[in-house]
Amino acid sequence: MKAFRISGRFRMGRNWQAFTKEVAAADEAAARETLLSVLGSQHGIARKYVTIASIAEVPPDQIEDPAVKHRLEARA
Repeated sequence: MKAFRISGRFRMGRNWQAFTKEVAAADEAAARETLLSVLGSQHGIARKYVTIASIAEVPPDQIEDPAVKHRLEARA
């Protein structure tokens, strides 16, 4: 499992909100799916209102999200 940092924007009401989110996933496709699932469940955002600008793998020493770091350490 790897850590990915995803940035983009999603529609919140009439405005577009920028975001950067770290997720733990096996590959880029799984990271994209995890992000869409999280935004949909936590914010009620439909997938068509999410635009992903970039997905980048993050080295273990540069992970900022404690939940992602914990999840990767638990799998090691």
